[in-house]
Order: sequence, then structure tokens, then C-alpha cells
Amino acid sequence: MVESMKNVAKLDVELTVEERNLLSVGYKNVIGARRASWRILSSIEQKEEGKGNEVNAKRIKEYRHKVESELSNICNDIMTVIDEHLIPSASAGESTVFFYKMKGDYYRYLAEFKSGNEKKEAADHSMKAYETATTTAEAELPPTHPIRLGLALNFSVFYYEIMNSPERACHLAKQAFDEAIAELDTLNEESYKDSTLIMQLLRDNLTLWTSDIPEDADENMIMEPLWLTSHEVETEQAR
Repeated sequence: MVESMKNVAKLDVELTVEERNLLSVGYKNVIGARRASWRILSSIEQKEEGKGNEVNAKRIKEYRHKVESELSNICNDIMTVIDEHLIPSASAGESTVFFYKMKGDYYRYLAEFKSGNEKKEAADHSMKAYETATTTAEAELPPTHPIRLGLALNFSVFYYEIMNSPERACHLAKQAFDEAIAELDTLNEESYKDSTLIMQLLRDNLTLWTSDIPEDADENMIMEPLWLTSHEVETEQAR
């Protein structure tokens, strides 16, 4: 499905809602398993190193590097399509937000496993993409729009997991939630389910980030147990 949708994207015409979601889901399926594998391998590698099992740790590290290479290729592949075809062809506000959000997501995925300058560069690109998406969303989409809510959800995850800034993550998530609540009565029936689902994910993350973090805990120690439980979204049905 990825190759088929990539070919559609390269036609340089604005994608329909269904086409956007097919593209997003296709890449999610490709990258999701590898992100999960990387996290598991990293955890096992640390445990083996802690036990002094250097031989096992080395083997796991080699496989982790292979997964990282695959992740890099996938991210670079979709970001080339986004930059060269999808964003230039996007005329509607929600399409622009969707693809800049997607760009922010895939740079965030790179920042999850990169280190040093490469991590900083990926994080910088991710933030810029999310900020561009946010500016457009605030200007053209209502606070209850599923794409705007999904953007706020993933941008807040970026602040929490990549920037190690739970305060900023909570502020962004709470602001998006509160603004949507204030206009909840304006939601049409078709968007209600999508929007309220993402609002619940925002609320769940706020609960995790504010209640489960010991006040005196070191940030590096905080991140690991909550890493897999922060909610994010890959695709939203625009109406």
C-alpha cells in the first residue's frame, strides 16, 4: 500500500481525505513495528550490559543498528515525498496542517534514536514542522477539528519525550483540551467521535505526565517507564 500511495502522491495533486489517511496508515504500519522493535532491543541491550554480558549486548547492538538504518530510510523516504510533492500540492488548510504534522512526526521518530548533533537536528526540524502546522491550524481550523487536536497531541508528546519538558507538554495538551471543551457544542455528529477520542488521549497523557512523575525524580529516570504509554495519533478523519 505504501508504494501505491507514494505513486499517487507523486502525481502532484492534492490528496483526498481518504488518500491522505491511506498514505499515513501505510507508513504507520511500516514504521510502527520497527519503532517497537527498537525500543525492545534498546531495553534488552541495557539489561545485558548491566549484567556484564558483553557478547550478547554486542549482538543486540548490531541488530539495533540495522533497525535504526531501516527507520532512517523509511523516515527519509516519506519526508522526501512530503517536501517535494505533498506540501507543494496542498491548497486547503487542513491538508497543509496534516502534512506538516506528519513531517513533524517522522522527524520526531528520527530524534527518538539519533544521538548528538543528529538528534538535535532531527528535533529542530520536528519542532519547526509542528510549529508551522500549529500556526496554520490556529488560523484555519477550529479547536475541535480532529487534525488540530491530533497535532496538539503529537506536539505535546514531542515536548515530553524528545525535549524532556513535561511542563511544556502539559501546557500544550491542556490548552488544546480546554479550547476544544469550550467549543464542544459546535461539533457536528460526524466529527464528534474522532474529536472526543483525541481529547480523551490528551487527558490520559496529562494524567500520566502530571500524576505519575515524582517531584524529586531525575528526568532521565522518568522517561523510560512512561515512554511506551504516551498516546499519539497517526491519522485523523477530516470532515
